[in-house]
Amino acid sequence: MKIITHIIRFIVGALFIFSGFVKLVDPIGSQYKFQEYFSEGVLDMEFLIPFALPLAILLIIGEIVLGVALLVGWLPKLTLWKLLGLILVFLFLTWYSAYYNKVTDCGCFGDFMKLTPWQSFYKDVVLTIMIIFLLFQTKHIKPILSGKTPALVTILSFFASMFLAYHVLTHLPLIDFRPYAIGNNISEGMEYKGDGEIPPVHDFSLESAEADLTEELLSKEKVMLVIVYNIDKADENGFSPIKKMTDEAIIKGYTVYGVSASFEDDLVIAQNKHDLPFEFLFCDETTLKTIVRGNPGVVILNKGTVTGKWNYTDVADIEL
Repeated sequence: MKIITHIIRFIVGALFIFSGFVKLVDPIGSQYKFQEYFSEGVLDMEFLIPFALPLAILLIIGEIVLGVALLVGWLPKLTLWKLLGLILVFLFLTWYSAYYNKVTDCGCFGDFMKLTPWQSFYKDVVLTIMIIFLLFQTKHIKPILSGKTPALVTILSFFASMFLAYHVLTHLPLIDFRPYAIGNNISEGMEYKGDGEIPPVHDFSLESAEADLTEELLSKEKVMLVIVYNIDKADENGFSPIKKMTDEAIIKGYTVYGVSASFEDDLVIAQNKHDLPFEFLFCDETTLKTIVRGNPGVVILNKGTVTGKWNYTDVADIEL
């Protein structure tokens, strides 16, 4: 029984750490998922939408820290009870998604791995059983390190997670699992493979008021897109460095456009207010949120291939 306990302890701890890490490298993605859960058509808890990001970060860091605590054997009974509470939250969300077919991807592993709602639910059922089993076997869960080391390792994991969350929110995700990652070709991502599956890039378009410029821009070299998925939610501090950078880009022969899902009148006001040297094209908001997490953010394309992505905080580092 002791060996089985150690095996299950390792599986549960490692899985929570892994699940937390692949979301921690891109917490904005988890924020969007929580906003989807809180929306009127799902849980109808829209009053929680403004708190989606801190709640997402809290749960993500909780996964990592509790996973570490279980592996090192720090306060095992308390750790397991907290893990049980956490998995019951996930169990409810995945059951609700599966039974009512409301959220087709729970985001359990961020953008790293997509699970169907029922797959997510059954995964959480198995984890719940494992955690309950461990609660009855806590006598076999001993610290793997002596003295205060397990506590220090657990506390260190908390502060390391907090630092990582701050870093990726200030800049961009450390690891990009999305179809618009650097090195990916958007045109190729839009191709159907003939097996009936939806291609990874399926809602990408660049449209002006007069024409669809998608194919034209995806065939050009040196294309710079300033992504502002929602002008009302954009950080205005970002437009000054972006103006300076886009002025330089235009001089060096780049084709520069802004891309947004906002109303044209609002974009014209922002364009005049910040003296932006480019026109705005239109694209689906969800797609823009997927392309780059910054608002505003910058993407450079070369014949449809993503060669660079930056949050507005880092545009001064762009080498043209």
